[in-house]
Amino acid sequence: MSRTRSIPVRPKVTVLGAGSWGTTFSKVLADGGSDVTLWARRPELAKEIREAKRNSDYLPGVNLPVSLTATSDVASALAEAQFVFVSIPSQSLRSNLVEIKELIPEGVPVISLMKGVEKGTGLRMSEVLEQVLEFDRDRIAVASGPNLALEIAKEQPTAAVVSSTSLETAEAVAKVATNRYFRSFINQDVIGTEFGGVLKNLIAVAIGIVDGVGYGENTKASIITRGLVEMTDFAVAYGGHPETLSGLAGLGDLIATSGSSLSRNNTAGRLLGQGYSFADVVKSMQQTAEGLASVAPVLALAAAKGVEMPICRQVAEVLAGTLDPKDIAPHLTTDDESGPQGERTLDAREDHGRGALRGSLKRALDQLRHRRRSS
Repeated sequence: MSRTRSIPVRPKVTVLGAGSWGTTFSKVLADGGSDVTLWARRPELAKEIREAKRNSDYLPGVNLPVSLTATSDVASALAEAQFVFVSIPSQSLRSNLVEIKELIPEGVPVISLMKGVEKGTGLRMSEVLEQVLEFDRDRIAVASGPNLALEIAKEQPTAAVVSSTSLETAEAVAKVATNRYFRSFINQDVIGTEFGGVLKNLIAVAIGIVDGVGYGENTKASIITRGLVEMTDFAVAYGGHPETLSGLAGLGDLIATSGSSLSRNNTAGRLLGQGYSFADVVKSMQQTAEGLASVAPVLALAAAKGVEMPICRQVAEVLAGTLDPKDIAPHLTTDDESGPQGERTLDAREDHGRGALRGSLKRALDQLRHRRRSS
């Protein structure tokens, strides 16, 4: 995208996915001055949004802007789009993209509103977009941050970050995704921004679990803090920038998601902590809790880089039924029992204790031995 590319006075924007977040972001865009078409898979939902300006299934009591319309015809929704935002459950994204690939107008930016990792491939959502759509990655952006849908739909002030390898694309998207109650900042760290949105969901599930068990604020605060270390170590291992994880897409999103009953991931964790089975929790959720689907692929990616993620590992054990929720204490675990450990666990240069250094060396040696046995 060229820096000189002009944005129309009223851009035509399409949002794919009429769940709570897709509908809320459509409202954000419409309130920012765009003409927005929202694609809903169910015709009856599209009709309600189009005619009554309501989405009673996902945003009860919220009035939607006049400049927001909806259709169940995806070809019609995409026909004149100048920006395409995608809000589809992460595990069904690929199959949906295959269906619409040829319908997306040439040259328009495509923006991911999703926070997940694809099972089987371990790909981030922007990577799935790039792979399936066969786009130049400079056309792709992601939006993330402390974005609880119902609060934003009620126009409570917040912020987000738009990230793209192309600064021009990030700037253009941020301009249309800004209004009087919602501001979009920009960066070019797509890896850190996406992984922040993915990993905070897993930590939010852990917080929900201990909340459901009945543990207090000390437990939750320590898990949030140690969770941010896990998030940062993981993202940096895959090429993200540590400062991104201390920003809106990391710490900001983590605080909002971990502390609110509006968070699907927090709610799912709380139900698990109260003794409900994984199957029962999934069945009871009206919308997808992305953290539940991302645990396994995230742990596989962590293992590939030798990153220790005790919080995520114990969440996986609770989901599998091999750990009683009341026994969850991931902030107390360590891979090194020889002595006190510094707060940092991956970067030994920032760790004044020797435990983390020994742990890192041990992981490296274990990986080397494994490779030798495999060869």
